[in-house]
Amino acid sequence: MAAKYPVPSSDKILALSCTNVGVGPGGTTAMLARVSIVDYKGQVILDTYVSPTMQVSDYRTATTGIESSHLLSPDTPAFTQVQQHVADLIKGKVLVGHSLWNDLSVLGIPHPAVATRDVALYQPFRNALRSPNQVIGLQTLMWHLMCRRCQDGQLHPVENARAALDLYRTVSSEWEGAIAIGNWPSCLPPSTFSRCYL
Repeated sequence: MAAKYPVPSSDKILALSCTNVGVGPGGTTAMLARVSIVDYKGQVILDTYVSPTMQVSDYRTATTGIESSHLLSPDTPAFTQVQQHVADLIKGKVLVGHSLWNDLSVLGIPHPAVATRDVALYQPFRNALRSPNQVIGLQTLMWHLMCRRCQDGQLHPVENARAALDLYRTVSSEWEGAIAIGNWPSCLPPSTFSRCYL
């Protein structure tokens, strides 16, 4: 059977991870604070803090490591600048990550669903952990599938992007082989985030 979707070359693959701070009452609404992108080899393509567009009510420092000085520095680029830069970097690329809908949502950048490889949605990973219908955290996936710790202390988006990429690489032949013949091996992202996908 002819390939329905060609297998992407390694130079077409990027991994993305974002760290958010809280805005609004109680800091429950997520706002982008840092974004990291790595290439297929795990080399950092982008790692930057983002100047806030609203008043931050919770820096979530205990888990993010982010403090006001990171975001309010005059050297911290504006959200629109970072958003455009990320959009340019990921255009035409296959995007690897964990719960990518959260990242795409805070970035305000939609991406073609067929060009995403979300380790949180990959059905064989869920089946391996006997959780076919629920999102499994990156830390749990890494520990159970790769015997590796991640996110032990504070969240680090470069580490998270590399971890998602490592998970993808362990099964990339099977994953891409399924897609090539039109068998999408992943669950759908939450429907409330459908705007994040083209």
